[in-house]
This record gives sequence, structure tokens and C-alpha cells, in this order.
Amino acid sequence: MANRLFCTFWVGDLFFGVEVERVQEVIRFQEITRVPVAPPEVSGLINLRGQIVTAIDLRKRLGIEPRPEGEDPMNVVLREEDGVVSLLVDEIGDVLEVPDSLREPPPNTVDEVAREVIREVYKLTGQLLLVLDSESAMKFSAAS
Repeated sequence: MANRLFCTFWVGDLFFGVEVERVQEVIRFQEITRVPVAPPEVSGLINLRGQIVTAIDLRKRLGIEPRPEGEDPMNVVLREEDGVVSLLVDEIGDVLEVPDSLREPPPNTVDEVAREVIREVYKLTGQLLLVLDSESAMKFSAAS
């Protein structure tokens, strides 16, 4: 059985992972430039060594209460077909190697909004690793 490598992070009390090969880098909070009339999930743009990158707040995308005042998010920068995007997350975890045999479909108990962005889960000892479908995470409602 094959193993898979995931870069892990937390959003609220949810433990997520994305495939390591999709991650360009993980960086501390960067200054964000707001974008008028952007969907609420889009916090704005960051300048990553001259490259302009869209920053998506996963808390807003998942419908989780806002990050506590004074707590800056971390950036998980992903390489996507359309370019580079930054996911704003609460805390960075480790890179985990997970046996593919632990893979399961998302359970029915997962909130409907979260289910939209979860591709699969891995039952680890004491917690679930939710594998983020980054393409679905970047599909938003209309700007409000």
C-alpha cells in the first residue's frame, strides 16, 4: 500500500491537509491589500517577493467564526493550475506521511459547507485528517 504526504494545518478545531506536492511554501502572516467588491472569502492580495497572490480566508469559506482579535493567520501557499493562491489558516501542523489504507470518504457528520471542500478523510489516532479539495475551496458565493 502506498503512503501519501500531507502538509497539515488547523482552521478552528478542524485538522486539514493538502498534498505536499501542491504546496509552494508556508509563511507567516503577510500584509494584505483589500480588494473592493471581492467575495467575502477573499481577504485580499499579498505580495510574495513581487508575485501578487490572492489570499483566501478558510474560516470565512467554511463559515467558522472570525479569528480572535490580534491573532494573525498563517499562509499556506499553493500552486494551482490558475497560478498561486494563499490559504489563510490558524496554525501550521507537520508534514504527515499517511498510509493510503486509512483513506475514507467524508463522514455524514461533517457540516455541509465543510463537505464541499473536503475530498477525503484519514482516520488517525485521536483525530481526523480532512484532505482539502483546494479547487472547491476557491469556489465562492457572489460578493456581498
